Amino acid sequence: MYSNLPAKRRVLYLGNPRPGQTSAYRIATLRRLGQELTVFDIPAHSAGSPWINLLQRRFPLGPLISRINRELLEVVRASRPDVVFFDKPIYHTGDTIEQIKQSGALTVCYNQDAPFGQRHDGCWHQFYKVFRLFDLHCLFREADVERYGQWGLPYIKTIFSFDSAVQFAPPGAWSDNDRTREVSYIGSPLEDRPRFLMGLADMGVPVTIAGPRWSKFLPPDKYARFVSHGFLADDQYRTNIWKSKINLGFVSNSNEDDIGHKCVEIAACGQFLLAVRCEGHRACFEEDQEAVFFSSAEECAEKARFYLGRPDLREAIGRRARERAVRSGYDNDTQLARILNRLDGRE
Repeated sequence: MYSNLPAKRRVLYLGNPRPGQTSAYRIATLRRLGQELTVFDIPAHSAGSPWINLLQRRFPLGPLISRINRELLEVVRASRPDVVFFDKPIYHTGDTIEQIKQSGALTVCYNQDAPFGQRHDGCWHQFYKVFRLFDLHCLFREADVERYGQWGLPYIKTIFSFDSAVQFAPPGAWSDNDRTREVSYIGSPLEDRPRFLMGLADMGVPVTIAGPRWSKFLPPDKYARFVSHGFLADDQYRTNIWKSKINLGFVSNSNEDDIGHKCVEIAACGQFLLAVRCEGHRACFEEDQEAVFFSSAEECAEKARFYLGRPDLREAIGRRARERAVRSGYDNDTQLARILNRLDGRE
C-alpha cells in the first residue's frame, strides 16, 4: 500500500455514498488517508421521482438542476473545503464550479465512465459544457490521456482500482471444497457478453452468471439455468468471487476501457482470472503467471476446461495476481493518495 501520505485537507466529496457504490469505497479511503471529509450525497439532492431523475440525467438544464447546484454552494460555504471532489459531474453548471474555485477550493474531476467514448450514455450534456474548468482530471483510459493532452488540460493517469477493505483474499484454508461456481461471470450483459457466455455454454463450459438486467437478454429457460444472482455488492460480491473456480473478465470496448475493473478486483481477491487478452491486461498482469488470457470463445473454453482440472495452478496464479495488485498499487489508497499529492505537485 501507499506510503507517501497526502497532506490533510478539508475535502468535499460529491458522489453516491450508498453500499455497493464504488464512490462509497473512495469516501472510506479518503477517511483512511486522514482527510477531513464532508459528503454531498448526489442522489439525496437530486430531483426525486424516477421519471424526474431520468429527465434530470438526460436534460440537465434550468430548474431540473438548479436545486442541486444551489444546495452544493450552500454546503461549500458551510464546510469551506480545500478540495471539491466531483465524482461523475453531470449536473453542475459552469457558474457553480467558478464560484467554488473563487472560494479558494481546488476542483477534481473523477470520472470512471467515458463521456467521449462510443456508448453515448445520454447523460453528458452538462459535463461537455464544464469539463475544461476543473483543476485536475483523473483519467483511466489511454484514449483520454491523448485527448486531454491535446487539449492542454491538467490530468493524472490513474487506474480502475480495488478497495482493500472490501476486496481481499479468503481465509488461508480456502480451496475448491469451498467453491460452488465453476466458470463464473459477475457483471452486466454489456456488449457481446450474452452471446459469448451462451457460446461457452454451448461448448459444454459450466457457466454461472450473476448480475443485473440479464432477464432482458436471456430467454426465461436460459435465465433460470445460468443466472444465480442479480446485482452483487460488497461482501456478497467478494464471496462469490471466492466461490468461483474460474472468474471471467472482459473489457468494455464501447467505453474505450483499457482493462476491466472487475479484473483488478478479482485479482485483489486472490482468485483465478481468465480474461480477454488485450494490451491493458497484459500490462497489469503477467500472462499465465498472474492471470490467463484468451482471444476467442474457443480459446476461453479450452483454457477453462484445462484449468478446471488444475486447482494447483489456479491457486498459484490467484495468489500471484493478488501479490501483483498490491505491489503495483492497484488499490484505492494508493491511487487517491497519488491524486491528492498531485495537487501539491508531487506523487
